[in-house]
Amino acid sequence: MGFISAEEQYKILTENTAEIITDEEFKNKLERSVAENRPLRCKLGIDPSAPDLHIGHAVVLHKIRQFQDLGHHLTMILGDFTGRIGDPTGRSEMRKQLTEEEVMANARTYQEQLFLILDPARTEMVFNSEWLSKLNFADVIKLASNLSVARMMEREDFHRRYRDNVSIGIHEFFYPLMQGYDSIAIRSDIEFGATEQKFNLLMGRQLQRDYGQEPQVAFTMPILVGTNGVEKMSKSLDNYIGLTEPPDQIYGKAMSIPDNLMDEYYRLATTLPSAEIDSILGGVENEEIHPRDAKMRLAREIVALYHGKQAAEEAEENFKQVFQKGKMPNEMESFHFNSPADIVSVMVGAGLSASKSEAKRLIQQGGVKINGETVGSINLELSANQDNEEKIIQVGKRKFARVKIK
Repeated sequence: MGFISAEEQYKILTENTAEIITDEEFKNKLERSVAENRPLRCKLGIDPSAPDLHIGHAVVLHKIRQFQDLGHHLTMILGDFTGRIGDPTGRSEMRKQLTEEEVMANARTYQEQLFLILDPARTEMVFNSEWLSKLNFADVIKLASNLSVARMMEREDFHRRYRDNVSIGIHEFFYPLMQGYDSIAIRSDIEFGATEQKFNLLMGRQLQRDYGQEPQVAFTMPILVGTNGVEKMSKSLDNYIGLTEPPDQIYGKAMSIPDNLMDEYYRLATTLPSAEIDSILGGVENEEIHPRDAKMRLAREIVALYHGKQAAEEAEENFKQVFQKGKMPNEMESFHFNSPADIVSVMVGAGLSASKSEAKRLIQQGGVKINGETVGSINLELSANQDNEEKIIQVGKRKFARVKIK
């Protein structure tokens, strides 16, 4: 296949990035790629440490999709081996090691979610146990000789834990070496990661030099702030938008973000051209477009990425019915429970809360309604009635479910 010019590719691929190390090397790699009609070998490593991906994870995936659309190849490394240690980046304590079974179960769900964004035809998926499990102890010693303890302690997370007298496992020092060795194994040209992954990406560059390879270019991408507008997006902080969440939930969560995050979300969480984004946000600034309308467009674009245009339009209509007209959504999931059923268990079973503790907290905060009436007790039991009617349970402003007690 033929490539568009290196200059045109450079303009597209450098948009909305945090840092490119180094810019000059990237230009050279693009020029050689075009001259030799050879796709760049891109690398993304993911440790399957949790089963679900959110749109914060998707920031780097959308950048990689741009590379793929321009003809380049991705080697997606699922860290079944590194995942047993876990990336110490950003950790204030030693990470619990996962079992092989846990890692592989998470890896399967990752594969399903990744192809919501990536091009399967230009993606090769490999496990890093393929080469890391074959290293003998002499190989490991040689690998470790490329890194000093002083260099490792430059990492902010390790430095902080050492200062605070928090345990650091020797095995954690091997994590950046192992993921850096991944770059050697696949001879990567480009590696991607969030800004907090910079140390790991630079380790790949260093090790490639030490092993006689041309170093990869490190692409770091901005970290998406969560829907609360404070911390980075995280499932544990409940400020996330999951890739596989229902369209109504994605739409409602997108509408809940503070207005000052619209610029960031438009640029990092959608695939709209920059010129169109500039036009929308410029219209808001000039008071030609209402901020609510701009946010509805944003929510619609995010839903369409993962569920399609029709689902996005239906989610928007449901949102208008519920929040602008004060009506119930047209469609809700239905659940059946045996009588008697306590409200906390029903909420968890219907997917209205992630855990019983969260359900209790929501009830105590007055955030749960049954048929429009606020639930006053965490001990409420629901029983079958004579007419066997469904009850509509509402949690917060966005979550609804039909429940029948049999």
